Amino acid sequence: MDEEYDAIVLGTGLKECILSGMLSVSGKKVLHIDRNKYYGGESASITPLEDLLTKFGLGAEAAGSYGRGRDWNVDLIPKFLMANGQLVKLLIHTGVTRYLEFKSVEGSYVYKGGKISKVPADEREALGSDLMGLFEKRRFKNFLVYTQEYNHEDPKTWKDFDARVQTTSQLYEKFGLDANTQDFTGHAIALYRDDEYLNKPATDAINRIKLYSESLARYGKSPYLYPMYGLGELPQGFARLSAIYGGTYMLDKAVDEIVLDASGKAIGVRSGEEIAKCKQVYCDPTYVPDRVKKVGQVIRCICLLDHPIPNTKDALSTQIIIPQKQVARKSDIYVSVVSHTHQVASKGWFVAMVSTTVETANPEDEIRPGLALLGPIRQKFVTVSDYFEPVESGDASQIFISTSYDATTHFETTCKDVLDIFKRGTGEDFDFSKVKHNLGEEE
Repeated sequence: MDEEYDAIVLGTGLKECILSGMLSVSGKKVLHIDRNKYYGGESASITPLEDLLTKFGLGAEAAGSYGRGRDWNVDLIPKFLMANGQLVKLLIHTGVTRYLEFKSVEGSYVYKGGKISKVPADEREALGSDLMGLFEKRRFKNFLVYTQEYNHEDPKTWKDFDARVQTTSQLYEKFGLDANTQDFTGHAIALYRDDEYLNKPATDAINRIKLYSESLARYGKSPYLYPMYGLGELPQGFARLSAIYGGTYMLDKAVDEIVLDASGKAIGVRSGEEIAKCKQVYCDPTYVPDRVKKVGQVIRCICLLDHPIPNTKDALSTQIIIPQKQVARKSDIYVSVVSHTHQVASKGWFVAMVSTTVETANPEDEIRPGLALLGPIRQKFVTVSDYFEPVESGDASQIFISTSYDATTHFETTCKDVLDIFKRGTGEDFDFSKVKHNLGEEE
C-alpha cells in the first residue's frame, strides 16, 4: 500500500462502486477498500436463504420449507431501475451491461381509496383507467400529450406556459386536473416524495413525467427494470469496470483511520500499520460518523410470500406507491415485489419489500397499509435504519460522503447523489464520452 492514489473509495455499497467505476473511467488511479468480505455493504443481496434467516435471528433450519436455499438472493435495500433513467444510461455508457442481465418489472401501481390501480402512463391507458372519471380522463390525456411534446428549447411547444418560472401547481391548473390526479401524477409518475414540488418551476416535473413515459415505451409493461440474481450484481459489475480501468480492490480490509494533514485535508487511509496515500477519499456515512448528521430513519420490511400480490393480475414483479395523502402521512409508502423469475427466490416464491420514512414512535404501524396489500405473509424481517447526510461538501477536507439509502424503491435519488458527489470531487460533470465502449444503445 505504499503507492499514492488519486482517490481511495471506502465501502462497496452500490453508490461507492458506481463512483469507483466513474473515477477509474475518468483516468483516476483508484484504490477501493471494504471492511466486509462481500460486495454491497448495506445494499447487499443475501444468499443463500439460510444466511438471511441467521442474520435476522432465526435458525437456518427454518429454510427447509422455502425450497432450495441457494435459489434465494434477497436484497436488503431493493430498488428498481428506470428503463431510460440515469443508472441505465450509466450502465450502458460504461459497458457494465455486459456483466448483467435485466428483466422488466411487470406492473406499476398506485394506491387510492383503499385499493390499487395501474398507473396510466400514456393516452390509451389514461382513457381506460379506473382512477378517474370520464371528463378527468380527457383532461389527463391532454396533459400527458402536452408534457410529451413540450420542448424546453422550442417556445412554440410551450403554449403560453413558461415552465422555467411557472409552477407545477399552475401547470395542473392549466389542464384543470383534480387533486386526486395531481396526487398520483406527482408521486407515482414523477416520483416526488412530498408535495414541495408543486410550488417550484414545472421544468423538473415535466422532465420526470417524460422520463417515466420514455422508460415505459422501451418495454411496455412498466418503466422499471430489475437485474437477474438481485441488486448484488450491480456493485460487482462496477467493480469489474473499475478493475478494467486500473482500479485496485481490497475486501476484508480494516479501515482504522482517514489520515489528515495539518490543515485537515485527507492524505491517506490507515489499516493497521499500513498507510495508503491519496489525494481524495470517497465513502459511505458508516466510515465517518463524525462527519455526518442523522436526519431521519427508514423502516423496511422484507416479506416472503408464496403467491403474487392480489389485484395485480398475478404479476410476477411489481411496484406499488402509496401517496402520502392517501394514508394521512407526510411521506409515501413504497412496495416492491420480485420473484423466482428474477432468480431471487425458489420457484413459486416472491420477495416483497415495504418501506417508508419513519414519522412516529411506532414505525411498524406506519407500513401497515403496504403490508395489507400483500395477502398472507409467510415470513417477515423488519429493519429500522438511521438516515445520514454529510455535514460538509468535502471541498476543504477532500472527503466526499454519500447519503444513506432512502425509502424509495427506484434508483433516481441514488443516481442523483452519485452524480452530485462526482461533481463535488472532480469539479466537473461525468463525461460519458470518456468511456471506451462499443456496445451502442443496448436494449
